[in-house]
Amino acid sequence: MTEEPVPAILTGDSHEDSPADSHRAISPSEQTSAIRSVARQPILDRHSKVYGYELLFWNGQEPELGLTGQPTAENMLGNAVNFEVEQLSSGLPAFVRLAGASLSEQWVLGLPPDLTVVEVAEGEELSPTLLAACHNLKSLGFRVALDGFTGQPASKPLLELAAYVKVDLAKLGSDERRRHLRLLEGFSARPLAKNVETQRDYTEAREEGFELFQGYYFCRPEPVKNHKIPANHMVQLEILEVLQKDGVDLDRLAQLVVCDASLTYRLLRLVNSALFGMRQEVTSVQSALMQLGEDKFRRMAALAIASDFNTDQPPELLRMAFERGRFCDLSAGLLGLDPSEQYLIGMVSMFPAMLRIFMDDLVQLLPLRATARDALLGKGNKEGVLLDLLLCQDRGDWKEYDAILEANGLRFGQLMWRLSDAIGWANALVKSAA
Repeated sequence: MTEEPVPAILTGDSHEDSPADSHRAISPSEQTSAIRSVARQPILDRHSKVYGYELLFWNGQEPELGLTGQPTAENMLGNAVNFEVEQLSSGLPAFVRLAGASLSEQWVLGLPPDLTVVEVAEGEELSPTLLAACHNLKSLGFRVALDGFTGQPASKPLLELAAYVKVDLAKLGSDERRRHLRLLEGFSARPLAKNVETQRDYTEAREEGFELFQGYYFCRPEPVKNHKIPANHMVQLEILEVLQKDGVDLDRLAQLVVCDASLTYRLLRLVNSALFGMRQEVTSVQSALMQLGEDKFRRMAALAIASDFNTDQPPELLRMAFERGRFCDLSAGLLGLDPSEQYLIGMVSMFPAMLRIFMDDLVQLLPLRATARDALLGKGNKEGVLLDLLLCQDRGDWKEYDAILEANGLRFGQLMWRLSDAIGWANALVKSAA
């Protein structure tokens, strides 16, 4: 039986560059056509479970894939396949926006049909060629989404094909949206509300009859002023404090962890999961401490604490916390930052949503250096660069993303494989922590 390697997030190992980074120089033409970054926008159902992701690929020039600049789109889609669409979408439906002129091209078939939802904007000229391309893709197993639906009569042929209809909450008021939803009666397409950014947006869209919701509203539960953190979570914050001190007090740490039955269960379940390949079963906190050592235990305990914080919240919050922690950990060496601290900054950035507390209040309770706290507060310091990049990706703010890269001497090639690794790692961890 082949022994599984211990993941780098536990060992603190990181790689300065992937083989692809150092293999050869990237020509200017390749830089404009290849993917420079990828953003994933989650799509949730009415039960706050992730249904799929919209994938936004950026080539450094065009705002999004497929809207314009079609000569570069083929190369970008080829890179998307290499970047593993299945991993990016966590094996769920992947919504990819393409311009109508691209739909009949053979290279589109390189995307996995069973996962891919091809989005066609309502504003596209509905030519016989476009309609035939959509019919062909559907016959091959792809699904079609009509994006930006405003009820135009000319869109009816696409409605008859579409599995989803996307309505932009930012452009239409509630009364208009209700009218448009009535136009969908008799069609099989599922209504999807996009740009759902607040809890109020979500509540309104759900009441109107939408079935799917795209946006980061779930990351912004309404914080409760003067919200009291439950006692068990305060103990967990104390555990984080003990872990961050040089020379961990193992006796005190064991006492704190054992007092929290839920945390103990999650910690031991993670330690014994196949993901970490322990040679023998770990049955106690003390043995976990002895076998893992301080640094590995710090990271494992942070994972378990994040899992416990997210018990009553959408699982996507936990997945994002793991992904951010992993990405910041792997990328820390590029900026000469402490990987362990960056790992914690990435995960802690999701704690306010989990605990329904303001970040300003939370940082006062965290055992972090002042510069790390400033990073979480978005004060634009070096410790916050990696987190800021992730936030730009979430927003699709490519201009600011590129400015951060340039200001810090970073290359997109250095970050791409780290992002892919972080996504795969987070997906696996969520399954282990469930």
